[in-house]
Amino acid sequence: MDYTRLYLCRHGEVIGDGKRRYNGHRDVDISEVGVRQMEVLKARLADAPLAAIYSSDLIRTVRGAGIIGAHHNAPKIIKVEFRERNVGVWEGMSFEEIEYKYPVEWKAWLDDIVHVAPPDGESLLEVSHRVMPVLRQTLSENAGREILLVAHGGVNRVILADALRLDLKQVFHIEQHYGSLNIIDYYDDGMSVVKLLNG
Repeated sequence: MDYTRLYLCRHGEVIGDGKRRYNGHRDVDISEVGVRQMEVLKARLADAPLAAIYSSDLIRTVRGAGIIGAHHNAPKIIKVEFRERNVGVWEGMSFEEIEYKYPVEWKAWLDDIVHVAPPDGESLLEVSHRVMPVLRQTLSENAGREILLVAHGGVNRVILADALRLDLKQVFHIEQHYGSLNIIDYYDDGMSVVKLLNG
């Protein structure tokens, strides 16, 4: 292979009450629907020659990686740097709750999603600075191979924005459903080819 292939997945649906919440670093498990979404990816990637399987240390990605990689004889490697964005005091809150309780901070973040961080949390730029060096090192260690990373919506968007040469302020132009699959081929000349295969 003259490229390194990354299968980039988002974890399955998480347990919750149906509201869209910022879970961030909260260790929320996947639901029964989330398990089924991971089973679909397991079948889809059954024949992929995976050299290694990566995830963050949070249960929603660790379980996903375990399900997808159940029949692969590949090491499962946990890297805390692939955690979702730390949203500080907003963790566990719905969008409506944040807007009601933190209207000034919420508006400031909407006005500058790249540089503004939630109280006690991380900015999108800080997430990029945390994730991308570790991803590049991971790709270098697996040059010419195919690897899987089960990560989070925010982390995936940062990785995809980098591969697509998009500004970070455009990350929410990229959809990442629960159980989505993206394929990124990284070439030695620095070019990358992205296939978005949202579930």
